[in-house]
Amino acid sequence: MKNNTIFILVVLWMLVMPVKVDAREVTSFNSGWEFKKGPFSKDAMQTAQKWNADWQEVAIPHTWNADDMQKKVSAFYEGVGYYRKKCTFSESMAGKRVFLRFEGVGSCAEVYVNGYLVGTHKGAYSAFVCEIGSQVKFGKENEILVKADNASRPDVIPTNHILFGVYGGIYRPVWLVITEPCNIVVNDYASSGVYITQKNVSKKSAEVTVKVKVDNATLVPASMELENAVYDRNGRLVKKHSQSFELTPQGVQNYSSCFKLSNPHLWQGREDPYLYKVVSRLVQNGRVIDEVVQPLGLRKYEAVAGKGFFLNGKKYPMYGVTRHQDWWELGSALTNKEHDFDLAQIMDIGATTVRFAHYQQSEYLYSRCDTLGLVIWAEIPFVNRVTGQEWDNTHQQMRELVRQSFNHPSIYVWGIHNEVYHPHGYTAALTQSIHDLCKLEDPDRYTVSVNGYGHADHPVNQNADIQGMNRYFGWYEKKIKDIKPWIEKMEKEYPWQRLMLTEYGADANINHQTEILGDALNWTSPFYPETFQTKTHEYQWSIIAQHPYIIASYLWNMFDFAVPTSKRGSMAARNMKGMMTFDRKIKKDSYFWYKANWSKEPVLYLTQRRNALREKKETSVTVYSNIGTPKVYLNGQDLADVRKGYTDVHYIFDKVVLNEGKNVLKTVVSYQGKEYEDEIEWNYNGECNREADFFEHKTEHGSW
Repeated sequence: MKNNTIFILVVLWMLVMPVKVDAREVTSFNSGWEFKKGPFSKDAMQTAQKWNADWQEVAIPHTWNADDMQKKVSAFYEGVGYYRKKCTFSESMAGKRVFLRFEGVGSCAEVYVNGYLVGTHKGAYSAFVCEIGSQVKFGKENEILVKADNASRPDVIPTNHILFGVYGGIYRPVWLVITEPCNIVVNDYASSGVYITQKNVSKKSAEVTVKVKVDNATLVPASMELENAVYDRNGRLVKKHSQSFELTPQGVQNYSSCFKLSNPHLWQGREDPYLYKVVSRLVQNGRVIDEVVQPLGLRKYEAVAGKGFFLNGKKYPMYGVTRHQDWWELGSALTNKEHDFDLAQIMDIGATTVRFAHYQQSEYLYSRCDTLGLVIWAEIPFVNRVTGQEWDNTHQQMRELVRQSFNHPSIYVWGIHNEVYHPHGYTAALTQSIHDLCKLEDPDRYTVSVNGYGHADHPVNQNADIQGMNRYFGWYEKKIKDIKPWIEKMEKEYPWQRLMLTEYGADANINHQTEILGDALNWTSPFYPETFQTKTHEYQWSIIAQHPYIIASYLWNMFDFAVPTSKRGSMAARNMKGMMTFDRKIKKDSYFWYKANWSKEPVLYLTQRRNALREKKETSVTVYSNIGTPKVYLNGQDLADVRKGYTDVHYIFDKVVLNEGKNVLKTVVSYQGKEYEDEIEWNYNGECNREADFFEHKTEHGSW
């Protein structure tokens, strides 16, 4: 275990921390920035006056929407903001290649060096690279200026801020990359320049191909040697291949090495996320002039219609959550600390797979999933609406996602779109085209598109390998228990379909509580009781667990997140379907439901602790326990007549009679020589009714 931990730390350090490898230097470029937010007047004199005043010192990552996108409805600034940084590049860099690599700018960017445009980019969530050496004054002060603009526009996805807000600014890290004139390509859609594919993976052998893209920025051919080497977790050399060639200056050249590994150690998800590493070195005149390190996890993914998901030939449970990246009072301007916290909660709840929705997320996050063994879904922000003008940008963002994330063994599928409909013909054609692009770029992974309807023959369906469906029974449509006949109907009518339940759940405002619940809640009302969310997940997970036809399911959402254009459940700018609150401080009851069902860690949990003011004298008590049948005591008296609920961890005590005033509930289980307990307080002060607005929406979740 100690060696495993050391290897993980070394690989992560190599992948995401500043590294100097001979001629390549990768250093942080996040300090010393100033910021100015618009809007700017169209009048030149007024603009000039504002331009010269009131610059604010900031550190990257930074967003100007951390406050206004989270607290009021449609009261956030979308538009232009400027960043500038003055810096001196050493004279020793002259003759080298100089790049700035931006991990994320929301959402459109223009980059200037000393007044000259050096690059542009459209899209908030993918990285991009600008080569700036030709405009740098070495040994003198230079000014870097970045114009960021997060105004929604019809030619850049997402085309609006409806499902989630696109936070403006340089909200992910910036890196300064220095290489020799000949290098492993830096500006191939901001990828690593190294592409690792694997075939015929089994415990007996695995075939690995390492393709490296090499660039020559000089005017003459150069004699080169390329070495690709595979190392195991302990740093021992497994295989090495070298080849010599004349590197032409005419365009980027591709060179490949093929390896056959005998008796490989497979990457087996959370059970054993074993990683090799691939080191690609470019050598000139006996000197390593460039080096790139990438992870290698040997695995085989199979999504089999009607049977489930298989990892390396073994049935693998796809316990899925979804994650939006924004945090309360931080927006999307996160550090690795926040990413690590979110991953720790995802691991703690027992999830095995994550849908990172609805856009490309942090490179660091994907790398951590490699080391943690999470099987993940990565997607682009083609969501909610089409305009007819986003075709080119959608292709660009998918190509960036695939190339930048190509070597992460944790990624099993590329997400193409989420709930995009009208016009059907255009949407279907664009989805098919993106699927074809994915297969051209990466034929070994699946693709998926997501619909809000419960039938496979919708006009925009069947244009990807996997069909995802978002179903919110009891919330946006029908009743909680209608999930069961829907699944059974799908099993019967579409047995050939690779189907995933890609969103399900209900909102929960933890300040809203009631024990009087129906089977469908009017989501347009201002009352979103946490207990209704709990009821929804208790039943619906139990049905999902019984049906391997659902290859994977992804509850919506792991964390509450900002929706800046709406007010729901008495809360402005918030989607409250999370298992945890937006500030990450409170785990809702539903969190412990899934942890008890999914995790191997001991769980003993009394539900409804925030529903402390009881409405009924005679009530029921629910306990989640994955460590055996619990004993429950009310005011010191043992409760009898426990019954099983929907799954083996679900225990219910009926006809519990409360005392007037304060009541103390305590549950106890002895397990493997240790006693576990949980305790809550309820108060009963007479019959009352906070009954929610129950209303069944007859139509399906989506919109034709």
